[in-house]
Amino acid sequence: MRTILIVGAGRSASSLIQYLLNKSEKENLHLVIGDLSLALAEKKTNNHPNATAISIDIFDKNQRQNAIQKAAIVVSMLPAHLHIEVAKDCLVFKKNLVTASYISDEMQELDVAVKAEGLTFMNEIGLDPGIDHMSAMKVIDEIKGKGGKMILFESFCGGLVAPESDDNLWNYKFTWAPRNVVLAGQGGAAKFIQEGTYKYIPYCNLFRRTEFLDVEGYGRFEGYSNRDSLKYRSVYGLDDVLTLYRGTIRKVGFSKAWNMFVQLGMTDDSYTMENSETMSYRDFVNSFLPYHPTDSVEIKTRLILKIDQDDIMWDKLLELDLFNRHKIVGLKNATPAQILEKILSDSWTLQPDDKDMIVMYHKFGYEIDGEKKQIDSKMVCIGEDQTYTAMAKTVGLPVAMATLLILNGKIKTAGVQRPILKEVYLPILQELEEYGVIFKEQTMSYLGYNPDKNIV
Repeated sequence: MRTILIVGAGRSASSLIQYLLNKSEKENLHLVIGDLSLALAEKKTNNHPNATAISIDIFDKNQRQNAIQKAAIVVSMLPAHLHIEVAKDCLVFKKNLVTASYISDEMQELDVAVKAEGLTFMNEIGLDPGIDHMSAMKVIDEIKGKGGKMILFESFCGGLVAPESDDNLWNYKFTWAPRNVVLAGQGGAAKFIQEGTYKYIPYCNLFRRTEFLDVEGYGRFEGYSNRDSLKYRSVYGLDDVLTLYRGTIRKVGFSKAWNMFVQLGMTDDSYTMENSETMSYRDFVNSFLPYHPTDSVEIKTRLILKIDQDDIMWDKLLELDLFNRHKIVGLKNATPAQILEKILSDSWTLQPDDKDMIVMYHKFGYEIDGEKKQIDSKMVCIGEDQTYTAMAKTVGLPVAMATLLILNGKIKTAGVQRPILKEVYLPILQELEEYGVIFKEQTMSYLGYNPDKNIV
């Protein structure tokens, strides 16, 4: 049997493993599922005869290399910074590799050697990055194939809570790594291009510069800018495009409310707070407020944020139980961001019956035969349960499909790759539709940004 080594059996691996197990008889596959936690790996095998669980410490070179040598192909579902050692071993033992993570500088440096060995290291083949690349390139290639010239590309994606599980004032719950949500947008100004003019949004303003998006049947959403929208300009073949913007989707009102945490300094991850282990939630809030001999923490919070007690923003803060003097942080040497994550997890953790939702929205503006047109492409995916979430499905299924396509010689391009070629995106997008990941495209007259082109 052909052995597929899957390193990392976390939440994102559920749909990936199930897909490959369902194909294992027909495709003659045996899955070796490795994780630091043997119990977790065993759980993910579902007692399937074509799956074996192993305990693997990724920092144990002998253990890691022993597992990789025996595989026909390797799938790394580890945190992004841990892929590189697996990748180097795959190069040594001439094994193809698949990951869902962004291509790091270290991974890109392996490109020449990977090509020389005729290997494929497929990266960025999850949701975002992944399905966003494939669905975008499909439409861009179709437009160019008809002789059209791209003038606008916008892409938005968000992991949200499904409507039937949306039961808090923030219209949000953690569907993925909470830490990434708390730190979103930090590390540099967001940069993009609109109507031929470069634009920049510093972190302090990021959550007050949003764009509205309407998705039929699901209502209105908002998008805030990703940190660097321009890094895929050449990758997508859009060097001459006038507008290029990539953003994150939330329900309307989330960004304005989140900005309260930014203003207070609660999302800062650059320093640790004294006595954080014994600090109450109320103490945490008060630590960011000026001293006053008589005003309460609540009054000081409203004054500094300029909100009234009948403002929905105030209700959102109260819902999080931020001012509770009895709830203790319980984290030693914690940063503000780590404490905020702990507090939010009390309210925003998905419950056993909750379902998550993925929303993706692309806008393509183009000119053809002297006429400007636009295509809007939208996808909504609802999770089944807490194991087979929409996030696990949209991350794991493309990884699994790419793995099988590489193993079967259908994806042949060597090197450190991302899924922007037709040999990759056409079969995967087509098969994803069988699993409910369907893009609905609508063609319309070009809307653009400014009727008056003199104002940018």
